[in-house]
Amino acid sequence: MQVREAMNPVLVSIGPGHTLRQAAALMSQRGVGAAVVIDPDAYGPGILTERDVLRAIGAGLDPDVETAESHHTRDLVFAGPEWTLIDAAQAMIRGGFRHLIVIDHDDVVGILSVRDIVRHWSRAAADLRTTA
Repeated sequence: MQVREAMNPVLVSIGPGHTLRQAAALMSQRGVGAAVVIDPDAYGPGILTERDVLRAIGAGLDPDVETAESHHTRDLVFAGPEWTLIDAAQAMIRGGFRHLIVIDHDDVVGILSVRDIVRHWSRAAADLRTTA
């Protein structure tokens, strides 16, 4: 099973100037836990997760003033679509994160979450039970 089979090709992408409230609203509307931060002045994409927003608000920061630029992660591990789901899960465990941006030939092609992996593995296990 490969990352391309489980990843979500539909992304929430934001700019570094989006406020945390704007980012949270977009993620909430799409039912996702992370947004890809595209900054034309930076090398490669970053990621802003629901955990980043939660930490900022928990620290008493104003979500209408704080921006994605100040709270997103820039130093990322990227997955390739040909990675196995086991490779992706192990990278998440090693890094202590729950999302991987999927890159194919320098293009962002999707995002993979722990939930996506569990959903895919659960479906595969259910399929095995019904065919056994």
